[in-house]
Amino acid sequence: MKKILVITGPTASGKTALAVKLAEKLNGEIISADSRQVYKHIPISTSHPSKSDLRKIKHYFIDELEPEEEFNAGEFGIKGREIIKDIFKRNKLPIVAGGSGLYIRSIIDGLFEERIESDEIRKRLYEELEKHGEEYLYDELKKVDEEIHDRIPKGKIRRVIRALEVYHSTGKKMSEFQKEKVDIDFKPVMIGIMYDRKILYERINNRVDQMISEGLLEEVKELINKGMDYKKHYSLDTVGVKEVMKYFEGEYDLEEMKSMIKQNTRRYAKRQLTWFRKDTRINWINADNDTDEKIILKEAMKIFDQS
Repeated sequence: MKKILVITGPTASGKTALAVKLAEKLNGEIISADSRQVYKHIPISTSHPSKSDLRKIKHYFIDELEPEEEFNAGEFGIKGREIIKDIFKRNKLPIVAGGSGLYIRSIIDGLFEERIESDEIRKRLYEELEKHGEEYLYDELKKVDEEIHDRIPKGKIRRVIRALEVYHSTGKKMSEFQKEKVDIDFKPVMIGIMYDRKILYERINNRVDQMISEGLLEEVKELINKGMDYKKHYSLDTVGVKEVMKYFEGEYDLEEMKSMIKQNTRRYAKRQLTWFRKDTRINWINADNDTDEKIILKEAMKIFDQS
């Protein structure tokens, strides 16, 4: 069975840089498993690969969609596996790189309902429950998955929220998942980069400062000028964009905005680590501030060769 490489880990751990170096060494192409990098107009907010890296190595799911377009893990998995087949046909190595755990799971395993989790979507649904009541969510479920709706008795609102979470995370009905089987014809070799939490948080803080110096505020101002809003566009309801928009709305001053981006990014990294620790297939490379990138690359090559 052919192998693919999967490079993952929390935000600011160096996944992109490692994936690019591995692609150069192994004649690879990179499939971005990041739920936000697929959108246009937010390269700084979402830490896109550099223009130089994009010229050197073919990337997929970078800068492809307008923020108002919908995209989800289910679509990513289907399209991503087609791209993997095409890369294999050209005798190159598919390298999946990113930190969106559900997207990685979708492409390498297929999605099964019981494995799907989205804290963001679940939180939003509970907010809608608070605002509109149970009947509203029952009606919403009927619109998207009548078969499941008809199976859930009144009063079982958690099951309704669960079915809506599955649908909005993946674009597929829970009833469809329960009938589906996905054939995977490749072996994923999974590599994660792990830093001590204190060092990781320092890297996150430094990255946020760098993003601001590179023009994060100007990038978000352009979105506002185009009439875009994180309240209307799910793609923009993301760390970095949301806090800057709140700054322009007067909710934060500049220092509060910086602090909130750093804090919310650290929280996101914590959720990522919780997710990834459940996957025992990941081969972790432990790094610290003194670890040379060449050592990480060498260790990754060794893991791939021996898998």
